[in-house]
Amino acid sequence: MPHSILTLITFLPAGGAALLLFWPRTGASAIRNIAMGVSLLTLLLSLPLFPAFDTSNPGMQFEQSAAWIPSLGIRYHVGIDGISLFLVLLTTVLTPVAILSSWKSIQTKVREYHLFMLLLETGMIGVFVALDFFLFYVFWEVMLVPMYFLIGVWGGQRRIYAAVKFFLYTMVGSVLMLLAIIALYLLNGATTFDFPAILESLHQGNLILSPGQQHWLFLAFFFAFAIKVPLFPLHTWLPDAHVEAPTAGSVVLAGVLLKMGTYGIVRFCLPLFPEATREFTPFISLLAVVGIIYGALVAMVQTDIKKLVAYSSVSHLGFVVLGIFALNEQGLHGAMYQMLNHGISTGALFLLVGMLYDRRHTRLIDEFGGLADPLPVFSAIFMIVALSSIGLPMLNGFVGEFLILLGAFDADRTYAVIAASGVILSAVYMLWVYQRVVFGQVTNPRNRRLLDLDFREKLVLLPLVVLIFWMGIYSESFLRKMDGSVSQVLQHFRSSAVVMKH
Repeated sequence: MPHSILTLITFLPAGGAALLLFWPRTGASAIRNIAMGVSLLTLLLSLPLFPAFDTSNPGMQFEQSAAWIPSLGIRYHVGIDGISLFLVLLTTVLTPVAILSSWKSIQTKVREYHLFMLLLETGMIGVFVALDFFLFYVFWEVMLVPMYFLIGVWGGQRRIYAAVKFFLYTMVGSVLMLLAIIALYLLNGATTFDFPAILESLHQGNLILSPGQQHWLFLAFFFAFAIKVPLFPLHTWLPDAHVEAPTAGSVVLAGVLLKMGTYGIVRFCLPLFPEATREFTPFISLLAVVGIIYGALVAMVQTDIKKLVAYSSVSHLGFVVLGIFALNEQGLHGAMYQMLNHGISTGALFLLVGMLYDRRHTRLIDEFGGLADPLPVFSAIFMIVALSSIGLPMLNGFVGEFLILLGAFDADRTYAVIAASGVILSAVYMLWVYQRVVFGQVTNPRNRRLLDLDFREKLVLLPLVVLIFWMGIYSESFLRKMDGSVSQVLQHFRSSAVVMKH
């Protein structure tokens, strides 16, 4: 594969955005085709990463490194391992799906909308491939801007409030993370921002962080990532952002953006600050369990389908955090797998809600009922996705939740038992909303005249449904690629802890 494949995949969407910047506003059809073409080309370039990835190599692959700002030790350093590989692929899969889903629903400022979607893709991929802290921070901030505009311009009635809230919450975390990055740079002798180099300094004992330094650096990084997850009680921006965002914005937000928080915890917090991680694990695990139960209970009382799905994300991401802080291979494997599962299943749920909204212009559960008759294909796909979100065996959600609970049970049985009740609660609210919307009597005569999914909508949902079954039945094809990198993260975590004790 080309040496610069990751650079090409990362910046191709930005190139498409630059092209759209100079494209006439009047050519809406051409604009959609360009954006779709660029996102599909990015997907096609990224797919060979999967078979080409060497499972016997737990380290970084497809690396590219070059001096960027030598006077400050800043490098352009990108690469992927078994953890970031699937998050890059998740991004490149969901972006064309999101663009295709908004083919008819976005009719105003079409050029700007697609420009921001492509810029967002570059920011998201960049976060997952960056191996230099400065570069990581640049992509982290780049991603924030297009999402702000997607919510604020093409969102619902309270879009400005939701966009500002999203921006402010994320910015607070970003500032803390920037301070921690600068502190880490200075503690390492102000020589480099390169993450592998700093990690190597820790292992060799050239960089020694005192317990107090670890404590504060961990908190600064973790707070930034916990806001993005979002972990209870830092979750309050999420329901507003999801409900007000356009359908494609909700898909990308749930599918990819939330994973940046959990990815950051695994990539940076565990290997760099092992003692602080151990110290805060009981407290963070408690917050994760509270988030699982709280998110599920609040989802159960929602009257808006989109808000119900939004609160389900708080619950599902609580599982991911619990798996990470089990600090064992089963938990971490489950957490990584559940990140992918959530992106696919919840992304599909938001797409289905958006398709329903396009037909009825309401998301209130009471407005629906009896949709199985006029919308049989929609109802069948909704059932598959709902069951995958619950964690039915043979579907993707089961594998991730099973591994997380296995790891959590090994780490702390009390938390595992309480978290397991969250699985039951998720079945309660998902089956309840499905029964209210799809079965029963047609409560509104307008529902009888609704048209079932057209070819474009089936095409949008097809890849996600295929992935739901593939990941549920043949999970080994994914877990095998992750195995070496997950083991190495835990090895770094344990060896760093030993070095620091000495």
